[in-house]
Amino acid sequence: MSRDRYNAREAEPRWQRQWDDHAIFTTRNDDPRPKYYVLEMFPYPSGRIHMGHVRNYTMGDVVARYKRARGFNVLHPMGWDAFGMPAENAAMANKVHPKAWTYDNIATMKAQLRSMGLSLDWSREVATCDPSYYKHQQRMFLDFLAAGLVERKQSKVNWDPVDQTVLANEQVIEGRGWRSGALVEQRELTQWFFKISSYSEELLTALDHLDRWPEKVRIMQRNWIGRSEGLLIRFALDGATTPSGESEVEVFTTRPDTLFGAKFVALSPDHPLAQAAAKTNPALAAFIEECRHLGTAQEAIDTAEKRGFDTGIKAVHPFDPNWQLPVYVANFVLMDYGTGAIFGCPAHDQRDLDFVNKYGLGNTPVVCPEDQDPKSFVITDTAYDGDGRMINSRFLDNMTIADAKEEVAKRLESTSLGNRPVAQRQVNYRLRDWGISRQRYWGCPIPIIHCEACGTVPVPIADLPVQLPDDIEFDRPGNPLDWHPTWRNVPCPTCGKPARRETDTMDTFVDSSWYYVRFTDPANTTAPTTRSAADAWLPVDQYIGGVEHAILHLLYSRFFTRAMKATGHVGLDEPFAGLFTQGMVVHETYRKPDGTYAAPAEIRIDVEGDGRRAVLLADGEPVEIGPIEKMSKSKRNTVDPDDIIATYGADTARWFMLSDSPPDRDVIWSEERVQGAARFVQRLWRITADVAALSTGRPATRPTNFGPDALAVRKAAHGALDKVSSGIEKLHFNVCLAQIREFTNSLTEALARAEAARPGTPSPDLAWAFHEAGVILISLFHPMMPHLAEECWAELGQDGLVSEVAWPQVEPELLVEDTITLPVQVNGRKRTDVTVSRNAATAEIEAAVLALDEVKRALNGGAPRKLIVVPQRIVNVVV
Repeated sequence: MSRDRYNAREAEPRWQRQWDDHAIFTTRNDDPRPKYYVLEMFPYPSGRIHMGHVRNYTMGDVVARYKRARGFNVLHPMGWDAFGMPAENAAMANKVHPKAWTYDNIATMKAQLRSMGLSLDWSREVATCDPSYYKHQQRMFLDFLAAGLVERKQSKVNWDPVDQTVLANEQVIEGRGWRSGALVEQRELTQWFFKISSYSEELLTALDHLDRWPEKVRIMQRNWIGRSEGLLIRFALDGATTPSGESEVEVFTTRPDTLFGAKFVALSPDHPLAQAAAKTNPALAAFIEECRHLGTAQEAIDTAEKRGFDTGIKAVHPFDPNWQLPVYVANFVLMDYGTGAIFGCPAHDQRDLDFVNKYGLGNTPVVCPEDQDPKSFVITDTAYDGDGRMINSRFLDNMTIADAKEEVAKRLESTSLGNRPVAQRQVNYRLRDWGISRQRYWGCPIPIIHCEACGTVPVPIADLPVQLPDDIEFDRPGNPLDWHPTWRNVPCPTCGKPARRETDTMDTFVDSSWYYVRFTDPANTTAPTTRSAADAWLPVDQYIGGVEHAILHLLYSRFFTRAMKATGHVGLDEPFAGLFTQGMVVHETYRKPDGTYAAPAEIRIDVEGDGRRAVLLADGEPVEIGPIEKMSKSKRNTVDPDDIIATYGADTARWFMLSDSPPDRDVIWSEERVQGAARFVQRLWRITADVAALSTGRPATRPTNFGPDALAVRKAAHGALDKVSSGIEKLHFNVCLAQIREFTNSLTEALARAEAARPGTPSPDLAWAFHEAGVILISLFHPMMPHLAEECWAELGQDGLVSEVAWPQVEPELLVEDTITLPVQVNGRKRTDVTVSRNAATAEIEAAVLALDEVKRALNGGAPRKLIVVPQRIVNVVV
């Protein structure tokens, strides 16, 4: 070989230029080969890629390169999720326009991604902030509006007082805005909504057919959609206690069986009855105002302290006119779930139990576990929500929960209150319509014009895109579009009178809910999709990204595909046939004595005995080695991909990211293991040189027969080929890399034996086998380390680029083992194993068994009474 060491710094840019020059990753829609669409979730252009990006995109690239080699027309595109608040924050902090900040970041990150050697079709690149992209998003908004899938209504919203914008429930984390960290407030605003709730049942039932999705993701979506079957029960009210003589309140419950354990009725702060009572009760009005600061997110409400206000109103138990329940306004009851009113059975609901324990209302168990004595069964601080038999429930006593639910439903459905049944069966969903209005500049404008004469008027399609103005100021909080003099004020397209544009922009999750469709033909300037291309490419065969998007992005995308189908843009329902959620990249943390964090590049690790200690490189000051955590800027435990690529090369980074742990688990960054990956790169380079040297005299055509040494090499090569092929199909990348290492070891040993036996001149059949093994080895590691593979391919004397070569074909007969290992029992108890030829005759097996030391000891010089051979199963020796 021409060089002793592989030089990644020189080789990687050279091969990347060759790939670009040949345009081998550019995909044609008219290619006759079967399609394969692999896609990683596209990044937000924050300015730099991180090691999580390296892991994510390497996984997708392995699949793309492998499928391309298997004869598929592979679509592997890339784009940028480019709208959002960080650009506005940067504009305010750095006095730079959001567009300039975004496109500068895109240029930087694109160069970084290119340096990784990813087989991406850059000709299909999109940025969601480009008018050529959001023009079509606006068109779909208008199509959805015409189809009845968009609605404008007043709603309680989560308001971020720092970012000055509305947040979806999913964007509120522990009561705080997901970007600003500010405590979220409730406000009532007129908002635009996508009617995702119209698809609640369809989105739920379709999860059963997404069998290539992780079960944990499907469970998360099922829980978020939250289908619940129950009863809508009308509680009569004592009119003497209500503010205006109200006669009833409706309650939705999934546990009608627990009615005899009821201790209170609770209303949402926004319930009409609560609002009516607050008009004459200043203390109640003040309590309701406090509740508004909790936000509307279910998570925040579930984790907050359970608080209530006794309105003095009394509700009548539906089975006992003499039983009255106090009516509270409670901070944990949501107006947009069910009816905004519940009855509380604290013995069997932890939330209700916490509430009654706070207000001294007591509890009555009405479901007793089968293994408990009903007379002694009590509830104190932990509610019982398991199965059992009904107790303390009059005519329900001793029934199962299911039977009790049915009995309550039948009785209340046949009982009237005000000429209507007391109860009716109902299905509710937790999923709420998707509020997409955001009070910010850097987002897709909503294509609506407000006219006092005509109302809300859609922007004519011919006038799309509604572009963001470039002359914008960020000199005060809030949405700068609200006070832009020329952009905001326009004539009404219907009547021509002065009107104003909608100044809210779309939630950025809209941008990412259809980008996978746009990739199928981003050159179409007249429509969001080319229907034939979209239907041919979709669904995405393999989608790869973080599990943190299991609810927001994935659920929205599933809705969006259905809405696009309803408006004629695509012909399918589900966007992603296969989903893989990779683990995070984590690193231990280092904390200085003053409590601040040190970066990995700033410290040195010393090994002392069985322990490790860290010191600062600058002055030797000791540093505390902290826990292993997700790489983050706040903990300074990040590693810059550029530094790793500059030091070791992209292939080393790619190999490490795939080899350290199963891809769905976190990978712990380790400088030592990165160095190990770098050493393996050099080992592959050297073994290619050895293969090239020992296979120069190989025959031009495949030998008719192979000797034992050549056959062993071929078996190892084809065994590895079979296992790596299967591993990539299953996304078991770390298993694939282990198989490549194992094959490398066996090939190294075979080369050494050949060189020792016949220096420089192996037999023709062995030389041919070595060359075949070298071709297979390079093909196997090519998807993981493409630059090294190209270099080795050329050094082995192969024509063309390995990136364009077909995947080797397994010869099945080489996968059959020549030997078989059988367990040997003596008097019915296993004592040892025997390895014999797979086709060995019974007499050969018997002789081999009798020669075993364990069997000799058992026989003690005698002969066996019986020796039973079950072919290819087991051998029994009876002494």
